[in-house]
Amino acid sequence: MGIKKFKPTTPGLRHAAISDFEELTKRTPEKNLLVALKKSGGRNNRGRITSRHRGGGHKRMLRLIDFKRNKFDVPGKVIAIEYDPNRSARLALVEYTDGEKRYIIAPVGLAVNDVIISSQTAEIKTGNTTTLANIPAGIPIHNIELNKGSGATIARSAGNSCLIMAKEGGFAQVKLPSGELRLIDLNCMATIGQVGNIEHETIMIGKAGRSRWLGVRPYSRGVAKNPHDHPMGGGEGKATGGLPRSPWGQYAKGLKTRKVKHSDKYILKRRK
Repeated sequence: MGIKKFKPTTPGLRHAAISDFEELTKRTPEKNLLVALKKSGGRNNRGRITSRHRGGGHKRMLRLIDFKRNKFDVPGKVIAIEYDPNRSARLALVEYTDGEKRYIIAPVGLAVNDVIISSQTAEIKTGNTTTLANIPAGIPIHNIELNKGSGATIARSAGNSCLIMAKEGGFAQVKLPSGELRLIDLNCMATIGQVGNIEHETIMIGKAGRSRWLGVRPYSRGVAKNPHDHPMGGGEGKATGGLPRSPWGQYAKGLKTRKVKHSDKYILKRRK
């Protein structure tokens, strides 16, 4: 697990930095855990663009990942660490004692031949999944459920982890990667450890073509447009456009868009 850099023989390689993929042990994915992934090109069901600058890119297959970790009290052996084109984290292929195979998010330190388990009383060991009630404060955790049995929704991308700060009244006070402090039910499941592939944040795309491989299309800055095309456009010379906003006037920095939600009572401290 590391970053690979190149000699500046071309402009595209001069600043490029990619993963060396040394931690991967298997090149081809498990066929029975793949499904087709249809691309939308940023269009909705009416054919209208709702997410701009998307389209093209390399064809991908979706890996079916076990975010629920609901195979309780059955030990599983890690048989491979694999690449997933749909996320920043690596995947671990786990084979359980009954022969079933499942993908999980690979945490830091999980290696081939390690044995993991999901249980209410699991050992506090990297890769094991257990309830928040069973996890001591100060242990890095990821793959956290917000509702019991619904599957993990928090801390799933490369390098992310959360910390339990305290437990009180049937809830755990969990500090999220954003800095938010939130109450989560003690019966919810979480996985021990930090999500792997920590170096992902240091990757440099290097050239425009590589963005196209990822399905990201070019875009023009708002300040480079004319006034009738964008609120930040126009002006004499190279002028800035004031407050950052979208072409439809929605402010991009500082505007609070969160409506009143029932979950407000579970947020002890905002990320800002």
